[in-house]
Parts: sequence; C-alpha cells; structure tokens
Amino acid sequence: MALVRRFGPAVLGLTSAFVLVPATAAHAVEPMINMKILLVSDGSPSTDAIAQAMDSEGVPYQKVDLSSPGRPIITPGFLADTVGAADRAKFQGVILPNANPFTDQAEMTALVNFEKRFGIRQLSAYVYAYPDVGLNYPEYLGPLDGMTASIAPGAPFPYLRGQVPFEDESPVVGESYGYLATPLPNDPANGKSFQPFLTMPVPNSATQGVLAGVYTHDGRSEMVVTAAFNQNQKQFRMISHGIISWLTKGVHFGYDRNYFAMHVDDVFGDDTKWDPVHNCTPASDCPPEAPETGIRMTPADVTAAVQWQNANGFTLDFYYNGGGSALYAAEHGGSDPLLTSLKANKAKFRWANHTYTHPFLGCAQDFSVLPWRCATNAQGQTVWTTRATIEDEINRNKQFANQHGFADDTTELVTGEHSGLFLQPRQPVDNPNLAPALNSTGVKWIGSDASRDPAQRPVGGAFTVPRYPMNVFYNVATFADEVDEYNWIYNSRADGGSGICEDNPLTTTCIPPLDPATGWPQHILPAEVRTAMRHVLGGLPWPHYAHQSNLTGDRLLYSVLGELFTQYNTLYAASAPIVNLRTSAIGAELRRTQLWKQAVQAGQVTGYIQNGAVYVDAPDTLDVPLTAPAGTRVPNLLNLGSSPFGSAYAGELSAYQREALLTPIKLLLP
Repeated sequence: MALVRRFGPAVLGLTSAFVLVPATAAHAVEPMINMKILLVSDGSPSTDAIAQAMDSEGVPYQKVDLSSPGRPIITPGFLADTVGAADRAKFQGVILPNANPFTDQAEMTALVNFEKRFGIRQLSAYVYAYPDVGLNYPEYLGPLDGMTASIAPGAPFPYLRGQVPFEDESPVVGESYGYLATPLPNDPANGKSFQPFLTMPVPNSATQGVLAGVYTHDGRSEMVVTAAFNQNQKQFRMISHGIISWLTKGVHFGYDRNYFAMHVDDVFGDDTKWDPVHNCTPASDCPPEAPETGIRMTPADVTAAVQWQNANGFTLDFYYNGGGSALYAAEHGGSDPLLTSLKANKAKFRWANHTYTHPFLGCAQDFSVLPWRCATNAQGQTVWTTRATIEDEINRNKQFANQHGFADDTTELVTGEHSGLFLQPRQPVDNPNLAPALNSTGVKWIGSDASRDPAQRPVGGAFTVPRYPMNVFYNVATFADEVDEYNWIYNSRADGGSGICEDNPLTTTCIPPLDPATGWPQHILPAEVRTAMRHVLGGLPWPHYAHQSNLTGDRLLYSVLGELFTQYNTLYAASAPIVNLRTSAIGAELRRTQLWKQAVQAGQVTGYIQNGAVYVDAPDTLDVPLTAPAGTRVPNLLNLGSSPFGSAYAGELSAYQREALLTPIKLLLP
C-alpha cells in the first residue's frame, strides 16, 4: 500500500491540470475511503473526550450533534457515494456515544450497512455491559476510583508499559464509574468473537472484567468501552491515542507526542523571599517595616543542576537576567561566583533572554492604590514603557550573553512577569511599544502566561508561546515557606488564611490548613505532579515555568520533576519518551498546528485511501501531519529507491510532510 499526495480535478473538483495516476489504476476499481472520522455525539463526557483527543492530534472529523434539531440525518447518501466508477466511503471510522444512540433505527441500519460494505470500524464510547455488545451482564458496576486496569495482549497500546491506573483525587467525590463483565464465548460459526483490550479485576474476585475490547460481529468491528471517561482524566489520555490508531487502522492525519519543557526564570537575579510573619512579599505587598531578603542560586546549586540533568537525561531552559550578575558583582567586590560557575557549565543548559534587569515593561505602575493601576498623563492617557527601554533591555542582555559565551537563541524572549503583554483587568491591551521593539530586536517567540493568555497570537512579527505556571512559588526556596504561603492563599479567614479562596470560589478552593511538616510531600507535591502529568498527556507542547529560587535551598523543583518523570516512566514504554523542545521549536510547532487546523476547518484539505494508496490534497505551503505504521518509507526522486518515513514514536511513524517542487507526497506502507 502506498500513501500519496495527489491533485485530481476529476475527483476533487479542483482546477489543477496535474493528475498523478497510481500504478494500480488499470486493475479493478477499489472503494475510496475518505480520511475523516464521523463523530456522533450526545454531549456526554466520553464523546467530548475523544473529540478533544482528535483535536489535540489534528485528526479531522465531522461532528453530528444528536441534540441539534438541524443536524444531518444518517442516511446511506450521507455516509457514501460514488466518484466515477468508484464507491466512496465519506468516513474512515465511526464514533458513537453508545452501541445504538438513534431513536430512528433507519439511521443505525444505514451505519451498520456502511461499516460492513467498506470495512469501517466503530467505537462505542460508553456502553452498558450486556450480550448485544459481546459481554455478559456486569459482575461489578460502580466506582473505579483508585483501581488499576491492565492492557491485554494485542491491544493497540504498545506505547504503554501495561498498567493504566484510574485517578482517585478525592475520597468523597466519585470520579470514574464503569461496568466490569466477562466476554461471551466466541462463536466462530456465526462470526462472533470478543478481544479484550483493557481489563480490571472484579473487586473481591479473581475474575478479570473487561473495560474495553473489540466485538467482532455481523461482519463489523466494534470497540466497546464500559467505563465513563472525561478529557481531563489521566487514564483516558493514556489510551486515547491507541483508540484513534485502532479506529483508523493506523493510517491517519495527525501527529502525537507527549511534551514537557521546564523554564527556569530569573537566573543571575534574586527573588524576594516570602515573609511568613507579615504574610506578604517585601517590596511588593508588605508594610514598610517588613525586611527584604533575596533568594539566589549558588555555585553548589549549579553543580546540583548539572548532576540532576545528567541523572535524568533532561535539559533545563535558563532564562537569564544579566543585570543581576552585574549588580551582585558591584555589591560584592567586583566578582560573581555564580557567573563563574555557570560559565564553566554553560553548555549544559539552554539559554534564553529574560531581559537585562527584569523591569515591568507594560504601563507605568501607579502604586498609590492597591492593587496598583496604570498611570496616566495630564490628558488621561496611559503612560507606557518606551520602545527604547524595551529594546535596551533585550539588547543589553544579548550583549551579556555574547560577552560570557552563553549560546542563547536570540529569537526567544520572556519579559519580566510577562510584562508588556496585556494584563487584565489593569492593563487590557499590550503595550503598543512592545511589538515594534520585538521586530527591531529579532524576537520571533515571546513567552506568555497560559493562565491569562492561553492562545498563540501574533505580537508584531513575533508569536506568543503560552507557558504553564507551576504552583511552586517564585518567592520561596524551602518547604516551610512554600507551605506557609500555600496556607495563606488557600485557607479561609477563619483558618488564619487570606480568604482569597472565599472571595474567588470559582477559581480557588479553600482547604484545611496544611501541616508545616507534611504539607509539601502529602498535598502540594502530589497535586503539582498530577497537574503537570495532565499537561504532559494533553498533547500541547506548552512549557512550564518556575524560578531560580526553586533550585536553591531545599531545591523544591527537583522534587516535582523527579516524581513526574518517575511516574511517567512507570506508565510509558521507552518508545514514547517525553519530548523536550526549546521555545523556538515549541512556537513553530504551535504555529504549524494552528495553520493545519485552520486549513482543515476551511475545507482546504482532503484525503482518501484507494487501491492501496492514500491521496492528499492540501495547499502547497501547508505542513501536513501524517501518521503511519512502522516500516513506512518515502520513495526517492523518480522512484529510485526509498528512504524511511518520519520519526518513530509510540510504535508508529509520524511527520509533517509538505509538497516539494510539485512532487506529491508519497509514502510506501509496509
């Protein structure tokens, strides 16, 4: 089978005169299978979850909302037609909320006939276990929280090590529900069989109950899932890619990776320490009498960072403020041991610009009121940090890097506090001087705080790269200070906290006071790892960020990263490693993903399988994400031999492909 990109006006209604005819065209005309999924949704969490997974990977699908009065009716003509002499299936896979969600059985009949006619697979996203789906009635029905499923032989999850633990984040809230049942005996005479994919022990029994498997019957292949899922659950995110691969028989549009990058801000600077007496940060929101103490890495911390990276095979991104080193040297006899140590280890880290002195680069701040507001001039206009100031902060930091041999990527930038970018509600727009400054200094990628600016967007000629903020505070270096500040933020006033959680119940949940001795290992650390793991498995390459203060003292950040990597490596096989990209590569990945989705939504992309080949039509300048089985190859120019396709990940091959010199994309499948 070959995978080819083709322009065919007779088939696709295009004006191009160029047609690539496959070598098998002289043989019997085989059906055409469009590379698109049909998603029939009832608004349930399970169908929403699989939709999110397809969005994340870039798999095109058409959604039919059963609750919409104007929805398309599922008819033979909706599902298939003919193009020339060929029958065409308009979808390569079907997703239903359950085994039969239609009130008009003519729709289900049309689907059954369609699947049998073209060999299309069906996912029934959440079913009750009963004989019509190839299972006996449940031996257990109820919560699955805290239980662990096992992957059965032959399941489409080769990238997992074998266990799928179900989350149990709250002892008082049910998070997962399901039905555990055994398969019916296979019935070869009638073409019926059941292949388990995911099983779980029935409580208080040695019996293995099915959570997911394939029921082959009536000439059809139907994957049935007996556990409810939502898109935020770790267990669903672990198996979602395998479900998509099974549904599409391993060949589809889309690109899947698990990403994690760690930005460490304020390197060479110092971060003001949290004051546990006044419950505030000096020079920010403390009374004048509160003493100010800085937190700054030491040469010993650099050695520890190098050792940790070597042990974990992971590189940190150091976002540096060169002015911090100059200030330290001026105050300590003209030398900076931290600079000396980092220069000796400069090749060990990835370096990026965080401005020279870490100023606020948005509006001029008026601190005469709390919270501060943007200052205005006599005409009532906002006073902005000037373009010259922004350019100077960027350029002086680049000069610092050049002077000391730090190999930074000058297209990358994170401003102090992400300033210059909008900050609702106090500064609702970007500093108008920011975009011109980025353009003149060659910045192409600027980090933004994903909690307030989550979508990639242009800022002049640059694009934002959203960053996940970690809940390890910038103003702490010890477990004790982290727990103290955490209690202040998340405790009610009655419990001695700030009451922020009471004032903002939609975004912050009040918790009982954490014990200073156990609050970090028993509450904060597990919560932070859960959140980070959810991000890793979510498909977005957004980096996380913490601060240099978290790499000194008790070195809190390593606790989080170490536990995250340990858990990930326990769940995932070596074939699916965490991908650690620097900011410029992350920005480019976000950009081409965005362009791909826009092209799909605009109807500019089509693809189909026929006669052992896949044909794709897309704009010439578009990177097309494709996933195919191991062993797939790319023919060389004039078909003189072939080369391996894409890169291996999770037991498959995948890559972004683009037409070169009017040469259609062609992949040879094993």
